[in-house]
Amino acid sequence: MSVQSWPLPIPNVKHVNKYNVLDLIRFTPGGTSRVEIARRIGLTRAAVTAIVNDLLETGIIREAERITSHTGRPPIVLEINPSLGYVIGIDFGATHINLLLADLSARILEELETEFDIQAGPEAGIAEADKLVRELLAKAGLTLNDIVAIGLGVPGPIVAEAGMVVAPPIMPGWDGYPIRDSLQNLWGVPVSLNNDAELGVLGEWAAGAGRGERNLAYIKVGTGIGAGLLLDGQIYRGVTGSAGEIGHLTIDENGPLCTCGNYGCLEAIAGGRAIALQAQEAVRKKQRTQLASIEPVESISARDVAAAARRGDLIAQQILARAGTHIGIAIAGMVNLFNPALVIIGGGVAQTGDILLEPMRQAVQRRSLPAATRVVRITTAMLGRRSSSIGAVIQALTIALHQIADRKEVRLPQTTHSKSLEIAV
Repeated sequence: MSVQSWPLPIPNVKHVNKYNVLDLIRFTPGGTSRVEIARRIGLTRAAVTAIVNDLLETGIIREAERITSHTGRPPIVLEINPSLGYVIGIDFGATHINLLLADLSARILEELETEFDIQAGPEAGIAEADKLVRELLAKAGLTLNDIVAIGLGVPGPIVAEAGMVVAPPIMPGWDGYPIRDSLQNLWGVPVSLNNDAELGVLGEWAAGAGRGERNLAYIKVGTGIGAGLLLDGQIYRGVTGSAGEIGHLTIDENGPLCTCGNYGCLEAIAGGRAIALQAQEAVRKKQRTQLASIEPVESISARDVAAAARRGDLIAQQILARAGTHIGIAIAGMVNLFNPALVIIGGGVAQTGDILLEPMRQAVQRRSLPAATRVVRITTAMLGRRSSSIGAVIQALTIALHQIADRKEVRLPQTTHSKSLEIAV
């Protein structure tokens, strides 16, 4: 089967303005008016009217109820029309896969999560993703024909143009595998491939703790540690797509061996796998801890450590506090380099809250320049474990909405769907 691709149109002034108007509508809670669009984008009202009329003609936006106004005629609100199809966001973690189904207004309709070991390799990963997508669609009463685009995040450096990962430390067997093309062939819809931390910063910016910020970092602390960077309103990927690999900063040159082949990386000292290994060692040394009740000792996970810490276990709390301090040291360097307004801590390990977060804040305060620490805030992800999967939804919606905006005709799906969960972005 030949490989299909869905490139976006070559950018020109007309497309850029149309996409800017569309994105302003989709990222403004409750929609926005023509007057507000003209004011915020800096276009004339005539230009905005022409673009809006074009978008109304395709059916991608619609006029909603009018905003109440104290004086004069209230403006008409423009909002995304959710009925033109659906998108799926997929977060491939080191030990799990999370899927979200959303309509075109980014309303989350269904969710599915399962354990999966990324080290099982690409063939197993592709097969599992396909099985879960079909289960998710069956659960919602939909088919692949109803899906307009799919966003996918993986825990490794991405070569966006090629749709694959390059030398991923915790993804053995995935290096150079055509992930995007394989899934596009399998599903027959456009697929976007991104780094999971990069999608985490996108999700938190669009729907979580980072709303309204133009300079922020998202640190995903799970089995590995990665960072997504939003600089001056743009996601920064670097030349080869490996920007944000904060987990492979050297913290201790004589430290433990990391999966990347170096010694003393942050991930090898403070990542989820490292936290689990430290807990296992504490049990072997007969230290007094609730974790000693878990058998076999090799099965103790970072999640177990976090749960014990929340129950007041001193050893577990000490392990997490040390991890927080080391992560804070790395963040301090990042704060000095990039001067963000906000650092969001996400991923499974981050769900422990202040046990991990407070040592981070203290390390950043001690080790960053006062000019940077005066303004930076460090907080946990508002979206919890969903940050990356919601970011994948947002990425899929970007592809879907921009492509629909350039169609002359839009085929409406026959299936209707009214059930929704609590998240709307």
